[in-house]
Amino acid sequence: MTAVLVWSIAVGTIAGILFRPKEWPEAVWACLGAILLVLCRLLSPQAAGRAIGKGTDVYLFLAGMMLLAELARHEGVFDWLASHAVRASRGSRTRLFMLVYTVGILVTVFLSNDATAVVLTPAVYAAVKKAGTEALPYLLSCAFIANAASFVLPISNPANLVVYGKQLPALIPWLKLFLLPSLVSIAVTFLVLRLLSNRELRGKVEDDVEVPELSSEGLRAAWGIAFAGGALITASALGVGLGLPTCAAAVAAVLIATRANRNAIKAVVGAVSWSVLPLVAGLFVLVEALDGVGALRGIGTAIQTCSTLPPFAGSLSASFGIAVLSNLMNNLPSGLLTGSALQAGHFPDHIRHAILIGVDLGPNLSVTGSLATVLWLIALRREGEHVSAWTFLKVGAFVMPPALLLATAAIVFGPA
Repeated sequence: MTAVLVWSIAVGTIAGILFRPKEWPEAVWACLGAILLVLCRLLSPQAAGRAIGKGTDVYLFLAGMMLLAELARHEGVFDWLASHAVRASRGSRTRLFMLVYTVGILVTVFLSNDATAVVLTPAVYAAVKKAGTEALPYLLSCAFIANAASFVLPISNPANLVVYGKQLPALIPWLKLFLLPSLVSIAVTFLVLRLLSNRELRGKVEDDVEVPELSSEGLRAAWGIAFAGGALITASALGVGLGLPTCAAAVAAVLIATRANRNAIKAVVGAVSWSVLPLVAGLFVLVEALDGVGALRGIGTAIQTCSTLPPFAGSLSASFGIAVLSNLMNNLPSGLLTGSALQAGHFPDHIRHAILIGVDLGPNLSVTGSLATVLWLIALRREGEHVSAWTFLKVGAFVMPPALLLATAAIVFGPA
């Protein structure tokens, strides 16, 4: 009976996060689920507190990345980049698509997939509207590259911290493992998106758009973000936990860019979507409750079954299995569950790496797949744009499977 109640609350919580009944924020549903678990005595307050504490590194990482992304938005760095992309397109829709995709890669790699979804997407939307072209192909490229490039570096996706936990590889070993699969993922995703958008990308765009001047504050913001990126790469290379360095580097970047001006700092900090943090904390509590009713054991058994198969078959089973789970319940809770199972057992390295790719890239199938895609939808709603779940699924069904298949093959047969 306890297991049925826990699973019922879990399903209801995830449904609330994904579909937002009454248009309540996602964090409200996550926190309500966590509170209900405690009130129903399905999880003790002490256990809930310990579960929340497990996410400290993730909270610090997310806080830092959101500060960096908002700093870039506030000081006009993303608008400046997007406008330059329109000018550089020289009237070609195809060239503009390639440039937007390239900017999306850079933002995802160095500022995380959430930054691409939340901050770059509105800038791209404004730029393509100025260019007088159909916005959907460019907006979809932001969503898909946010996941496709999210395992280039450990800092490119919060899910990387969740899956590996304290066993997160340092930078150089990470690059040896994931650089080739990442390049494959980025290239295949681009090629399929380009083919699917062939009709919309014919013709010319208006490239005579005004490029906003990057102010001295914007220039300092760009340098501050570059400094933060360097600090994070250094921390990753040294094998240091990324949460505290990310947050500290972001605070330093904000202080550098604003020259510690109180009003400017208040504007940046006040615009950050801090509700993401209680959302993640609520999911940690949810995973703790699911662990108590045997969910981790079930996942561990499934992973062990994959481990008994030949490496390529086992890796494909693991990556596509976690991809399916992520699209059913979002990759953050599925990543938390799978990461806990991985950290509790002993599994072959190729299985661990395939699961990471499945958690990061697998969500490109549907709008429910990743936190970044949910945030992308929210960003579009603010701009008055709507992309239906069916529209996304029709594209994702062609984009995700070949990218995941070939990226998984690269992790198994690659040089690492």
